[in-house]
Amino acid sequence: MKKIRKAVFPVAGLGTRFLPATKAVPKEMLTVIDRPVIQWVVDEAREAGIEHFIFVTGRNKGVIEDHFDRQFELEETLRRRGKTQALEMLERDLPQAGQTSFTRQQEPRGLGHAVWCARELTGEEPFALLLPDMLIQGRPGCLKQMIDVYEQTSGGNIIAVEEVPPEEVHKYGAVGMGRTKGNKAFQITSMVEKPDPGKEPSNLIISGRYILQPEIFDHLARQKPGAGGEIQITDAMIALLESGQDFWGVKYEGETYDCGSKLGFLSANIAFGLADGHLGPMLHDILNQLSGQDTGPGRADSLTGNLRKKVEKLLTRNAG
Repeated sequence: MKKIRKAVFPVAGLGTRFLPATKAVPKEMLTVIDRPVIQWVVDEAREAGIEHFIFVTGRNKGVIEDHFDRQFELEETLRRRGKTQALEMLERDLPQAGQTSFTRQQEPRGLGHAVWCARELTGEEPFALLLPDMLIQGRPGCLKQMIDVYEQTSGGNIIAVEEVPPEEVHKYGAVGMGRTKGNKAFQITSMVEKPDPGKEPSNLIISGRYILQPEIFDHLARQKPGAGGEIQITDAMIALLESGQDFWGVKYEGETYDCGSKLGFLSANIAFGLADGHLGPMLHDILNQLSGQDTGPGRADSLTGNLRKKVEKLLTRNAG
């Protein structure tokens, strides 16, 4: 069983749901509190022991490379001004020399194609795949929980899954359950991308974290376009499962926030803000005040609809 040393981060997406903010700024660089979304995901990978961070980028994504590089002028200014705490924070977040690699996906052909673009950098090793849109708040992090299962199962392919209401399964990729291992893991018997209502294998959906064996690239190389005319990673995983490789699902402990949607992005800022030792108490008070306001139409300064429900849930969880 080979150690999981490398992680792939597909960051070539256009972020059209966040226009005009993403016209000049990559969606992965939008901030949750004071850290770009991509930094939170890289932190999760680092906590899990990842040694090499591979970014699949596209045009106008150079600022992501700059973010994970040194900024000598900024560092020297902080040093002269005695801003040691800020300087130490930058040093702590910076990968070591040689730990980052960047490759290009020249055209948007789907997640499967983006992963295939990293094949020369991952080599003949199993690797982690983390979707930057998905922020998962958990201790330990989701990927660390998955690597623990990977070691318990002596390898194989690992997929993070979460439960959703049965009526929502058709929006996602869902998995079928086989025998269990411990209280978190189970063998995956089938995978279906956006199953038809009534034909769901379970209410467990794929959540944007994977550990994959290198044989996935053989399937991606010959994979035909699927949903949306794109190369889908789920189609390649189904082929890999049918070839006889083991797949394990991990029902991780933590909350997921889809930062590819505006509601998910706002919810992530609230959740991570409440968890911040300095900001949390103040934010809690502000949200309590806002959640008690009238939420009639046209009130731009109030929390409405689904966001209000999420805030109330977060406040209840934070109080516990």
